[in-house]
Amino acid sequence: MTKVSATLETPILIVGAGPVGLALAADLGGRGVPCLVVEQAEGPPDHPRASVLNARSMEFMRRFGVADAIRDAGAPDDFPHTALYCTTLNGFEIARIERPHHGGRGSSAGSPERAQRCNQIWSDPILRALAASFDSVEIRYRCRFETAIERADHVLATVHDLAKDEHLTIAARYLVDCSGGHSPIRRALDIGMNGSDYLGYFLSIFVSAPELWTHHKMGKAALINFVEPDGLWRNLISLNGRDLYRFGVRGKAYYDAPDKVDADRLFNEVVGKPVPHEIISVRRWAARNVVAERYRAGRIFLAGDAAHLNHPAAGLGLNTGLGDAIDLGWKLAAVHQGWASSTLLDSYEIERRPVGRRNVGHADTSHANDREQKPGPAVGDDTPEGARVRQRLTDAILPSQTRKVITDGLALGYRYDPSPIVWDDGTPPPEDTVSDYHPTARPGSRAPHVFIAPGRSTIDLFGKGFVLMRLGTAPLDISGIERAFAQRAMPLAVETIDHPEVTALYERALVLVRPDGHVAWRADAPPADPLALADRVRGAYV
Repeated sequence: MTKVSATLETPILIVGAGPVGLALAADLGGRGVPCLVVEQAEGPPDHPRASVLNARSMEFMRRFGVADAIRDAGAPDDFPHTALYCTTLNGFEIARIERPHHGGRGSSAGSPERAQRCNQIWSDPILRALAASFDSVEIRYRCRFETAIERADHVLATVHDLAKDEHLTIAARYLVDCSGGHSPIRRALDIGMNGSDYLGYFLSIFVSAPELWTHHKMGKAALINFVEPDGLWRNLISLNGRDLYRFGVRGKAYYDAPDKVDADRLFNEVVGKPVPHEIISVRRWAARNVVAERYRAGRIFLAGDAAHLNHPAAGLGLNTGLGDAIDLGWKLAAVHQGWASSTLLDSYEIERRPVGRRNVGHADTSHANDREQKPGPAVGDDTPEGARVRQRLTDAILPSQTRKVITDGLALGYRYDPSPIVWDDGTPPPEDTVSDYHPTARPGSRAPHVFIAPGRSTIDLFGKGFVLMRLGTAPLDISGIERAFAQRAMPLAVETIDHPEVTALYERALVLVRPDGHVAWRADAPPADPLALADRVRGAYV
């Protein structure tokens, strides 16, 4: 008979120990906020899932102090992040998109970090160790969430400790659902998901093929898409730049009977000849491009795949979820620490849901382009007609696929406007682009990167409390702002910077940056009412 234990108490209960749940726990732990993470699995994944950490996500890893660990666990520094399109690896090349600003060491144009490839097989254990390093964070694996009931001042959840076969009752001030796309919490709350009517069925095949590039003429590539007569329907993703790959196959028949799929034959087909390899595991999965109708129901919040689902065509799912965690973490901490009321939490959905809708929409459009390609039977033929078909595909693929695989504008350029905790300065927003990032310190935007010393970026100033940047050669008196923040018990650090590039890029003498690194306010003079500024950015007016 299953035992029933006493009630546990925690300020924050996180359901799901995937990358989003672990990142949120690490963020809270770094702020000294107690939280409990429950996860029904036994530990990190043993089958590949998300692989791409964009530059913004790597900035979060940099803040956490694990950016080097992520780089070391991923592909070798010199492994190219090329996106390749071909008939087979021993057939015809159709298109090639280089991404020299991805991978390796050093900075990129708009960030002190570069996008990296580090699959969850390796990144999840890094985040798990990071979260567990904080005394205020507890992680319990093999604990399956069952129910949650909201009370007046807390959420009462029950979980089943599968290892001990006992039920635990957990009283939490807030619950964050990071349990993934099949979230039982979202369904219990009757929160629907809206978006595209697309529904795709896939197999994910984990395969080892040591030095595969020695068996074909295409060279090394991170993303290999196979353009076949019926379209782009198989792909091969390098996981570690050495021997491990995720081989993706699309089709309802494969999804319905994965145990009957001849994975070895399918793999040899895309290579173009038999090569040494080993099939490690096969998983099936379904893709949708939808966003939750709400990100919050009372004291319960949705984050990551529980809030938004998208086809991984543009590598946006994990990165969007990490953005959710970073936005929500400092706000939960502010409420727990008492310098903000629960009204601050209303801004989470207002800020993050538009980002989710934009990213999911881009993923849907990107994958739709793949699905619509119908090259015809001549695409693989060594004939004049085959050459004409391939040239037509090259002309179609390069512009559309570049927008799919180069997304710096999405990664670094998302803005929180309008937001009730951002003080709009009346300036027009920059151009909204997918591939190109246009740095700006306009309120609501990510505070842009400038190196202010060797190896030290403006990005490194942010992450704990609020930061007031006092810029230029004649620093202004900000004592009124300091007194206002002290009166509200709000964490504030002042950075006086005389750096021409920073002054030019940030455009104002005073710039207030939030704990998540987004600009909250800027001006060329202190505000007439500093308390009004403090109250706005802590959500007192939401």
